[in-house]
Amino acid sequence: MDSRILKVKIKGDSMWPTFNDGDVITCEHYDGQSVSVGDLVVFAHPFKSDVTCVKRVKSLTEKGYFVEGDNPDPLASEDSHNFGPVSKDAISAFKKE
Repeated sequence: MDSRILKVKIKGDSMWPTFNDGDVITCEHYDGQSVSVGDLVVFAHPFKSDVTCVKRVKSLTEKGYFVEGDNPDPLASEDSHNFGPVSKDAISAFKKE
């Protein structure tokens, strides 16, 4: 298996309906590649060190990536609405969409 490939298990409903709780997605290790609006990023939660997040990039800002879950329920996802943009340094993997 390519060492740049990472399997990530979705936990929770924040990415529903695109992904369900328990789905496994294939991502690529991030080392500065271009990430675009619509791509998925994997990163450590900024305030919960034991939590890894998978969210969709909604916009690019000077401070980083503004990310959101796909679930239309605003209470289903803890994302940039809660903790602000995610810096490039925080991203560990991504998936082009």
